[in-house]
Amino acid sequence: MISINVNNTKHQVAENTSLATIVSKLSPIQNGIAVAVNNTVVPYFNWEKTTVLNNDNILIIQATQGG
Repeated sequence: MISINVNNTKHQVAENTSLATIVSKLSPIQNGIAVAVNNTVVPYFNWEKTTVLNNDNILIIQATQGG
């Protein structure tokens, strides 16, 4: 198991876990979200190919509408 931080909350996940797996578990609605790992935005098409590492800081942001 490795430790990661998602939106400033510590989580334990298995080694070789993809970013897509993390996002699907923690954000049931995936339309309109952006994900950054260690302050670098990861495009949606790379989520499955991106493996999280020990002590990664992940930020999941939901776009909102406003005026």
